[in-house]
Order: sequence, then C-alpha cells, then structure tokens
Amino acid sequence: MKILISTEAMNWFHTEMEAVKGDTIRFFARYGGSSPLHEGFSLGVTKDIPFEPTVTYKKDDILFFIEETDEWYFDGHDLYVELDSTRDELSYAYKKA
Repeated sequence: MKILISTEAMNWFHTEMEAVKGDTIRFFARYGGSSPLHEGFSLGVTKDIPFEPTVTYKKDDILFFIEETDEWYFDGHDLYVELDSTRDELSYAYKKA
C-alpha cells in the first residue's frame, strides 16, 4: 500500500491547507459519506502528528501518512490523490497494488 500525490494536488495542499516544510498530514477513515471502498465511510484529511503510521509519503518536505488504525479502510489499495480542477478540490482514486 502506498500514497501518491500529483503536483496539482500538492499545490492545493500548499494553498488550501497552508502546508509548509515540516508539516505532517494524515489521511483517515471518517464516518459518513461514501467511497468506492466502503459505504457509510469517506476519506478525511487533516494536519496531525503521526502516532503509529503504517504508510508514509514525503513530498516537498511534507510527510503524508495513514495510521495503522485506518489501514482497514484502504483494503490493500494504493491511494492516488489528485486535483479535480472543475471543483477545485481533492479527488481520490484507489487502485489495488
């Protein structure tokens, strides 16, 4: 399992979340909404400090991670983070490794 973030999505993190060098950003399962993987759950994103990261990805000196407690949500899929330019928001794709 891995995290991949497009250049456009990285720009979104810098602009919308004011992400700077040294920040740590977590992807997590949240109750509510839906996703292609789980009905009733969706993917959340927040600045947070890693506790027990199971997957990490570093880009522009920003660490992105998924905690061990949220690994179930991804069901062995890689996470692709891109920018939906028509809505100016992040979009997620899940692909089996």
